[in-house]
Order: sequence, then structure tokens, then C-alpha cells
Amino acid sequence: MFYPQHIPEVILVKPQRFGDDRGYFMETFRQSKYDASGIPGPFVQDNFSMSRDAHVLRGLHFQTNPSAQGKLVRCTQGAIFDVAVDIRRGSPTYGKHVSATLSAENGWQMFIPVGFAHGFCTLEPDCAVDYKVTAYYDPSCDKGIAWDDPDIGVDWPLDGNSPVLSGKDTQQPQFRDLPEFFKYTSDSTKPETAT
Repeated sequence: MFYPQHIPEVILVKPQRFGDDRGYFMETFRQSKYDASGIPGPFVQDNFSMSRDAHVLRGLHFQTNPSAQGKLVRCTQGAIFDVAVDIRRGSPTYGKHVSATLSAENGWQMFIPVGFAHGFCTLEPDCAVDYKVTAYYDPSCDKGIAWDDPDIGVDWPLDGNSPVLSGKDTQQPQFRDLPEFFKYTSDSTKPETAT
């Protein structure tokens, strides 16, 4: 059910479904199981986004300390291409990313830890995304990186279309200009604040 990715701090979650002729049931969150699988909580806020069109691209976003957030993301309607980028200075995977397709059909979730930027692109119209976060939204700590940064090189599935972006996401800085917000430590579940 819990699958660490090639950057092992990023975990893909595939909840078990129990189906019958009425449909199915699945447990989408149980704190004790997530804790035991390396997904630290507690989660303190739930967020929801609805994107009307395909190719809406939200990201790449993160919050700095003291309000740095881990995120547990799932798509409850439609499908998204979800991305996590390692921004922990000194990490062996610094600037590398993990991606997965999350959909209402597959029910998968992705955990993006503190020290990672996050973004997603909708793969079809009317996509609903729910995500839990480990810190409250704090506009003073809200940061981002350019979605199309060549040093990160995310191959967004836009199929030749231009992404639908917010004004904020058209003006995010390049990865090479990013200050050292997080430092990699041997206890990678607790990135240090850069000094």
C-alpha cells in the first residue's frame, strides 16, 4: 500500500479497495498506518481545488519555515500529473523530481515531504484535488519555482498545448536563483532550516 519512489522520501500510496455490485469502499487515511509507513503528521488542514479545464498547471509551490508543509495529495475527480521536486540543498537528489498520475479511478495518493516543491497538471476537464497539509497556510512563507525550469526538466503532459497558469505562476523564479531554504540532513524527515 505504501511505495517509496526513486526519491524515497516521496511515497506513493495505493489504498486497498473493497468492491461489490454496489461499488466500492476504501479507507483513505488512518494516521497510525501513515505514521508507521514513514509519512509524518499530524495533518492540520485540508485543502481542495477544482480545475475546469485540461492542462491547468498549478505549481511548483512550497512553504518555508516556520510554516513548511508536507502534503498528502489525491485526485477525487478526473486525473492529474503530480510532481514533487527535491529542494533540500546538499541532498543527493537535489533538483530531481518524482511524478505520478493520480486519478479518481486509481485512488492513489502522493506524499510530498517538507523540503520539496509540489505542482500538478490536469489531464482532463473538471479535476478535483484534495490534499492534507502538515502546517497552516501562511502567505508570508508561500514560495515557488518556475514550472518550466530547464534545470528541473519536468516533462509536463501538455500534448502541445499551453498550460493554463495563474498570474503568480507566470512569474516564479528559476531554480538556480532559489535561496537555500532547506538543507538535507541524515534524518531526511526533518529538513533543517538554512541559516
